[in-house]
Amino acid sequence: MLDEPVIGGTVAYRVLKRGFDITVCTAALVVLAAPMLAIAIKIRSESPGPVIYAQNRVGKNGRVFRLYKFRSMYVDAESRGARWADGEDRRITPFGRFMRRTRVDEIPQLWNIVKGNMSLVGPRPERPMFCREFEKRIHGWSYRTHVTPGLTGLAQVMGGYELLPREKVKLDLAYIRHRGIRTDTRVLLRTIGVITTGSGAR
Repeated sequence: MLDEPVIGGTVAYRVLKRGFDITVCTAALVVLAAPMLAIAIKIRSESPGPVIYAQNRVGKNGRVFRLYKFRSMYVDAESRGARWADGEDRRITPFGRFMRRTRVDEIPQLWNIVKGNMSLVGPRPERPMFCREFEKRIHGWSYRTHVTPGLTGLAQVMGGYELLPREKVKLDLAYIRHRGIRTDTRVLLRTIGVITTGSGAR
């Protein structure tokens, strides 16, 4: 049983946050255009199938949106149904393993941020089927959708994929309560460390 959080952040913070998201992500998409093309060529050379993988995720206030990623798995990866990736997941391609370790597969989500589906910092959006199951066991799981989901978040930099859902949601709600410029800056700086070390990747 979780207590519903009071959403932190002033109106000015929310306006600045959105402006920062649009400016930074638009610039990043321009700068990364050539590397993204190289990544796309590498993906196609390693395994057949689409370069970009679109997946339904639960966004703010429970709205479902399409999240974009570079495809890091073989095309038949979920022929037996959806499941969380594990450390030795054979569904992941060799280059996909590198992308996941360095978080390169997440680059297309910059477009999700520009569109307003996501923010740079916030609780990571989960798939609808997982959200339904977690809510059965963790009353208050859906509170994490009170704010716009993020490309990175407190739970990601504190524990990454190794966190259990009940641990993850506590960190997400802590972020919602205390979010602000200082908190977002700390998360972004720690994200750089996670990317450079490959910590918590699957």
